[in-house]
Amino acid sequence: MPAALSHVVLDQAAIAQRVVELGEQITSDFAGQDVRLVTVLRGGLFFLADLCRAVDLPVTLDFMAVSPYTPGVGGAVRVTKDLSDTVDGASVLLVEDVVDTGLTVNYVYSLLKARGARSVDVCTLLDKPARRIAPVPIAYCGFVMPDRFLVGYGLDLDGRYRNLTGIVALHEEGIAS
Repeated sequence: MPAALSHVVLDQAAIAQRVVELGEQITSDFAGQDVRLVTVLRGGLFFLADLCRAVDLPVTLDFMAVSPYTPGVGGAVRVTKDLSDTVDGASVLLVEDVVDTGLTVNYVYSLLKARGARSVDVCTLLDKPARRIAPVPIAYCGFVMPDRFLVGYGLDLDGRYRNLTGIVALHEEGIAS
């Protein structure tokens, strides 16, 4: 394990088990419907890939990218890569790797609703409510986490560590470097 990494918070098996449970719940809740799974690149890609295979429904996938709001730095959230398909009339499940401040998710959620989605539900692997600024209606949550910088399974630090199979905490000094 690289020196910047402190310890494993969630291992691959725990994540896989929870993804299966979420997939079963989503399959039950959306029975008889087509579901559009939308994620925000890049962090949500890993969770989306596993979740879509755990949902036993006809699903379609789409992706968008946004410039995130950065606490303490400011700036508005804006779309940098838009969806490929319309969501008008679709049942959309917004799949996120982590919800912390809620500003980015709240923006994307509102955008999807404004574009005419029949429904928009939020599914996040990790919820960090201690950092919440904007309310987010989370329908499906993998794990509630403390306010700690985490990497792995799509989460990164300057683009690194996304490929770790588990969720790993960083040493505090590793965040500054």
